[in-house]
Amino acid sequence: SRQFLIFLITGGFAAGVNFCSRILYSVWLDFSPAVILAYLTGMVTAFVLARAFVFKDSQQAVHHSAMFFVLVNVVAVLQTWGISVGLAHYVLPAMGVKVFTLEIAHAVGVVVPVVTSYIGHKRWSFR
Repeated sequence: SRQFLIFLITGGFAAGVNFCSRILYSVWLDFSPAVILAYLTGMVTAFVLARAFVFKDSQQAVHHSAMFFVLVNVVAVLQTWGISVGLAHYVLPAMGVKVFTLEIAHAVGVVVPVVTSYIGHKRWSFR
């Protein structure tokens, strides 16, 4: 649908913020906490964009939307973190990947929760 396409575009932008901020945070932090902090940065970006462009007709109060948005994203951040760390520390090294391991792992981790997040936000965050 058109709404899902706009969700993908705004979510893609927020994912870019997430991905790029993780690289920046990694200057000061280890990979695992940098992934979490980057996810939070991307999550704030995603909420603002989703409220303004994807679910702009939502009748739900902003504080209710924010609460459900956080709950949906708790599930998504667990997916992102688990996949990112699992790929970076176990799967990719076992496959012999030695270049851009953290970037590949984090990119895959960011992409995986797209569909589950859309469903959760449509049903709960911005109904």
